Amino acid sequence: MLNVSNIVKDYEVNSEKIRILNGISFSVANGEILGITGKSGCGKSTLLKILRGVEPFEGGSFELDGKSFNPESGIEGTKALGKNTAIHLQRTFGLWTGPAIENIIRKLNYLREGHESLPRKSSPYYEEMYEKSMVYLKLVGMEHKALHAANLLSGGEKQRIIIARQLAANPKLLLLDEPVTMTGPDTKQEVLDTIKDLKNTLNIPIIVVSHLPEIHMYLSDRLIYLENGEILDEGEPKTVLKHFLKEMKPQVEIAPVTEKEPVIQLRDVSKRLALIRVGEVLNIKDLFLDINRGEIVSFIGPSGAGKTTLLKMMEGLTKLGSGHIGYLNNGEWVDITRYSKKRIELRSKISIMHQEFTMSPHSTVRQQIAFRLSIKMTGAIEYARIKAAELGISDENLDMIYQLPDMSEDEKTEALKDMHFSIDIFQKLFPHVPDTDVEKYAKIVFDAMDLPMEVLDKTPYQISGGEHVRAFIALSLATSPEILMLDEPFGDLDPVTLRDVTNSLKNINAKFGTTIVLVSHHMDFVKEVAHRAVLIDNGAIIEDGEPNEVCQHLIDMSHATYLEHDIQELAN
Repeated sequence: MLNVSNIVKDYEVNSEKIRILNGISFSVANGEILGITGKSGCGKSTLLKILRGVEPFEGGSFELDGKSFNPESGIEGTKALGKNTAIHLQRTFGLWTGPAIENIIRKLNYLREGHESLPRKSSPYYEEMYEKSMVYLKLVGMEHKALHAANLLSGGEKQRIIIARQLAANPKLLLLDEPVTMTGPDTKQEVLDTIKDLKNTLNIPIIVVSHLPEIHMYLSDRLIYLENGEILDEGEPKTVLKHFLKEMKPQVEIAPVTEKEPVIQLRDVSKRLALIRVGEVLNIKDLFLDINRGEIVSFIGPSGAGKTTLLKMMEGLTKLGSGHIGYLNNGEWVDITRYSKKRIELRSKISIMHQEFTMSPHSTVRQQIAFRLSIKMTGAIEYARIKAAELGISDENLDMIYQLPDMSEDEKTEALKDMHFSIDIFQKLFPHVPDTDVEKYAKIVFDAMDLPMEVLDKTPYQISGGEHVRAFIALSLATSPEILMLDEPFGDLDPVTLRDVTNSLKNINAKFGTTIVLVSHHMDFVKEVAHRAVLIDNGAIIEDGEPNEVCQHLIDMSHATYLEHDIQELAN
């Protein structure tokens, strides 16, 4: 049993104290699943971290399995919570390589010895650990994969192994923070069914934090709605969700595509991804696809189907095995996968937003838009070519430098190191952009994104989660790109905020004719935002057509019964 009483939590942001949780009280019985929902940034994850013992709090207390914890519990309280609770965080996929069962054995060895080294098979307690590990694998339905290589398991299987590792600690409370947000319907269904089974077998309190209404409709016995640090509603999930979703704005109509003029062409594209000595894991072969001007096209499919790999090839950031990917640029087709003098000009018309998108925490939105403009505004490439010649930088290296802002931080660091440049190379190559130009470019996009201009002079810490996402999209669109690429950047958004972002994307598409290509696991989002959905499985296009029909195909092949309730039904 868990009893929470009057929890208070403050954060200090830029010397300003902000109350994130204000007098939170609830209880969870043994064998009960309590769901927690609310807008992005309402304190859901913070509350779980407090219950786990990894986040201090200012006031209140809670009782777990007869033991009390408060702000003065100190290091002993932290240790006790670490021992008696288990937490599964969002986007967690880290596993040891080797057979799946060894991940559980290592966890048991940590509990016994304080480290996760793999014990020798000759050790006196190895057999006991192996047998216990099989018990935990059976709890999550993975005993048949005990000897399979962990790195070759599907996304859902990896998630279940991670849950088994948590269960090995024999917790008195299981905390699940967005356990299935960034996964396809097939993986979601596997993990949700595992959680349902655990409810009956463990008979401990389980708390599931999720912003996805369908998750709570499928899992939760009871639901809490957090807003502005307080519990706004509590009770039967369907009733609470209707309360939560009543703030959702109506859908903006998607602008029709009247003429089908291809602007992106994939021809005979192949890419084989393999792991040394363990065999092929993905094979994209002989793929053909056209994207038309002004279309919003979404790639959907099971986890690991090849969606992100395909998008990265289209962005020119992952090499092809064979074939070519052409873009129509000023009436001429340019292959983005091969270096040419014209490729850098093509890239100036493309903006990219990845899953792990981030804005610099210490720079204002204005400063970050100014940087993007300095690289992609009209005349920037010509200016950079003159400066590159003065610095003795080849056009091919300039082309590589131009790709860096679209790469992950690790990729960017490695590429700069290989070329023997530091990050200040951008200041040397690209022109300074005055504030007046930033406002001129930003005003049009901010209006379309329903963002107040005051956001320009704020840092990401000073704006809401929804404003943060829309500000990043505005940053991507400030240079008026013809093509916008989005790889599941909105998976962490609650449905109310996501509707705002979805409407903004449709407004941008209608106003500027921007072609948008995106990857998403979120079926409701795809149905709302896309003209076309392309279903990909095992690196092949299975279906390409009307989003409702293609999404239903994926739901059916994933046996995703949790999707019986959609957002529209709950919002009405």
